[in-house]
Amino acid sequence: MSKLKLIENVGTVFTADPEGRELDDGYVLVKDNEIEEVGVSPYQGPEPDRVIDGEGKIMIPGLVNTHHHLFQTLFRNFKEVNNAKLFTWLTELYDRWAKVDRRAIYVSTVVGVAELLLSGATTTSDHLYLFPEGKNDIFDAEVEAARQVGIRFHPTRGSMSLSKEDGGLPPKETVQTEEEIIREYRRVIGEFHNRDKFAMTKVALAPCSPFSVTDEIMRKTAEMAEEEELALHTHLAETEDETEFCMDEVGMRPVDYMEELGWLKDRVWFAHVVHVNESEIESLSSARVGMSHCPSSNMRLGSGIAPVVKMKDTDIDVSMAVDGSASNDTSNMIKELRQALLLQRVKYGADSITPREVLRFGTIGGARALGREDELGSIEPGKAADLVMVDLNRLEYAGGLSDPVSALLMCDTKGVDFNMVNGEVLVEDGKLCNRELLEYVEEQNEIAARFY
Repeated sequence: MSKLKLIENVGTVFTADPEGRELDDGYVLVKDNEIEEVGVSPYQGPEPDRVIDGEGKIMIPGLVNTHHHLFQTLFRNFKEVNNAKLFTWLTELYDRWAKVDRRAIYVSTVVGVAELLLSGATTTSDHLYLFPEGKNDIFDAEVEAARQVGIRFHPTRGSMSLSKEDGGLPPKETVQTEEEIIREYRRVIGEFHNRDKFAMTKVALAPCSPFSVTDEIMRKTAEMAEEEELALHTHLAETEDETEFCMDEVGMRPVDYMEELGWLKDRVWFAHVVHVNESEIESLSSARVGMSHCPSSNMRLGSGIAPVVKMKDTDIDVSMAVDGSASNDTSNMIKELRQALLLQRVKYGADSITPREVLRFGTIGGARALGREDELGSIEPGKAADLVMVDLNRLEYAGGLSDPVSALLMCDTKGVDFNMVNGEVLVEDGKLCNRELLEYVEEQNEIAARFY
């Protein structure tokens, strides 16, 4: 028996649809896990099973976080690397990361996903590329944890094959052979990838970076993604050090190297893309790739400012991401949008980018980057019921309601009041509906202390 939920009297509905509609005093009717109807109050259809009051609130599509390392919630504010650049940061942390186990992955995923829900994310990707020897099942653990919490999940099965001995950065106990990597790719696709509409779990393939695996693995991963019709992901052009490393090792800049490896395709989305020139932006646009903009991480590690203003009117699918919590120290998605807005204006000027553009990066932009724009990312009939509301009757918005949409980014939005994922209400009145998730905080701190 189908269930109807009506969210009515919504102060403003920011749809992120192709027409850019914004509805005052709007309503959204949800049938099971799908948006059935969007309109202006009063609603005059069949009697709903539940009515949710949206008075004084702004509704946006659920935010789509396209890059994370959820286990790094165990390594927030890690004192040894608080002032380190990326390569130093990595080499200091790899030995500790090599000791993570299934329980550490499970608990840290619950914590990170719960935090994402409270900050408006309804979909998240995760880039898990480090598999200590004999621990392939940590991928399974994070899928189980995400399912328990209820977020729409895009886990990416990552890989590393080049240890320090082979010219890479990680210790030997964290890399795998090509045979094991390919075998595990096939296993997780078979066990976890769901091809159905509105699927809650979709797997992508994601070598850590062009300098942490062999050329052969990069090529074979791209071939398998093509064969299985999967999305494909990796880090790219995050720091100037990476550019120098690529020039020294292969005689090419990172974007040219990716083209050489067969990675400039529309099923690909790259994390960071900070150090690219005009010609490289044109190449990425021609390939119609996606990118994950991670402003807090890029600022924290001193990596630079991604040229999002130069990308936003191209065919690159710009999306938003919090990145791992060891280089961001939080998993707050809606605050990340504010960071993006302000950081771009620092470099390109106050009139270079608008709050609405950044909101689109975080919603429909994320859906496009993951190849799911037909299902997610906007408030339209036929899309998944992934809906977020923020109550504007709060201290931080007082006096700032001339433009409710931009208030979300211009004012101090700390979190959301309501979050519905796939038709299920997971956050209400600014609190997790499943209060038992907070019981993991103590265990998370105990596990994290082992790595100090």
